[in-house]
Amino acid sequence: MLKFVTILKVGMKAIGRNKLRSALTALGIIIGVACVIAMIGVGQGSQASIQAQISALGTNFLMIFPGIATQSGARIFTGQSTITDDDVAAVKSDCPAVAYVTPVSRTAGQVVAGNLNWGTTIQGVGVEWPFVRSWNVDKGAFFSDSDVRAAAKVCLLGSTVADSLFEGQDPVGQTVRIKNFPFRVVGVLETKGGNTMGQDQDDVVVAPYTTVMRILKGSTKIDMFMASAVSQAAVPEAQKQIEALLRQRHRLQPGQDSDFMIRSQQEIAQTADETSRTLSVLLASAASISLLVGGIGIMNIMLVSVTERTREIGIRMAIGAKGRDILTQFLIEALALSIAGGAIGIALGIAASRFLAWKAHWPIVLAPGAIALAFGFSAAIGIFFGFYPARKASLLDPIDALRYE
Repeated sequence: MLKFVTILKVGMKAIGRNKLRSALTALGIIIGVACVIAMIGVGQGSQASIQAQISALGTNFLMIFPGIATQSGARIFTGQSTITDDDVAAVKSDCPAVAYVTPVSRTAGQVVAGNLNWGTTIQGVGVEWPFVRSWNVDKGAFFSDSDVRAAAKVCLLGSTVADSLFEGQDPVGQTVRIKNFPFRVVGVLETKGGNTMGQDQDDVVVAPYTTVMRILKGSTKIDMFMASAVSQAAVPEAQKQIEALLRQRHRLQPGQDSDFMIRSQQEIAQTADETSRTLSVLLASAASISLLVGGIGIMNIMLVSVTERTREIGIRMAIGAKGRDILTQFLIEALALSIAGGAIGIALGIAASRFLAWKAHWPIVLAPGAIALAFGFSAAIGIFFGFYPARKASLLDPIDALRYE
C-alpha cells in the first residue's frame, strides 16, 4: 500500500510539472464527455417529449380508418368511407373491452368573430370525445347528446382559436360564423400544446359530428372513429373485438382483406420510441468520436512523456523499481488525466444541456445512468490508451535508459 501511495505521488508530480500539456491532453476527454452528456440529454428529452405528446392523444387510444384496400400488395386509402353510425354504435354496445367511442368528421374553414377571422380545422365528434381524447373543457361545457341528434350549431374552441378571436374576452355564449353559418360557442377546451408532428392541437374547433357532416360538408359519411379501451392492458383485446365485429358487419369472408385499418396508441408510441431511440444512439455515437480522439491524444502525449523521461525511468529502475511499478505509474497518470477530464466534462455537459433547454427550449433529460456511463467510459479510455505507453516504459532496459540523451 505504501509503495502504491509513493507511485501515486510520483505520477501526480509528473502531471503537475507540465500543467499546460496535461490540460491540453485532458481537453479531448473534456469535450468528448460534455458532448456525450449533452447529446444523450437531447435524445432522451426528445424521447420523453414524444411519449408525453402521444399520451396526450388520449387514454388507451384506438383510431379506426375506413376505406382501406390492398392494391399491388400495398395498403392504400380509397377515399370511400365504409363505416356508418350503426357500426360505431355496435362497437360501443358489443365490444366489452371498449369503454368509449366517438365518430369523427373533419373539415377546414374560416371562423369569423366580429371583424376577426381565423382559418382552422373543424372536427365533428360525439359526446364521448372528451373521454376518448382525455381532453377536458376549460370554460363552459361540452355539447350534449341532444345537440348531436339535432345537428345543433354549437361548438367549442381550442385555446389558440379562442385567443385569436376573443383575446381578453370570454368566448362562451358568443357567436362565431363557420362557412357563413352562425355557431354558438358553448365552451373552450383546455390547452394541449403541439403533437408529435409539431402541429398545434389547440388550433381546432369542435362541433357535433352530425352538424359538420350535414351542414358544413353536406355528407352522410363519417371520416373515421375513435375508441378507448377499458384499460391499457385491454387495448389489444379491444382491437381484436373491433376488427372481428366490423368484419362481420361488413360481411368480409375469411382471407379477404379488411376495408378498414385500426391503429392503436401503443403502436404509435412504439414507432416513435424506436425512432427517438435510434436518434439518441446516433447522437451519442457521433459524440463518442470526440472521446476516441481524446483517448488517442492521451496515448500520444504519454508516448512523448515516456521518451522525455527515459533517463528518469532508468534511474528509478537502477535503484530498485520494478517494471510493474513503472507500468503502474504511467497508467495512474493516464487514468488521472481521464478522470479529471471526465469530471470537468460532466460539469460542462450539464451546463451545456441546461443552456440548450433555456435558449432553444429543447426538452432535456439528464439521467444519472448516462452521466455515470460517460464518466466510466472516459476512465476506460484512459486505461486503454494509456496501457501501451505504460508497458513500453516498463519494458525499457535500465542500462539503455541511463545512456539515453
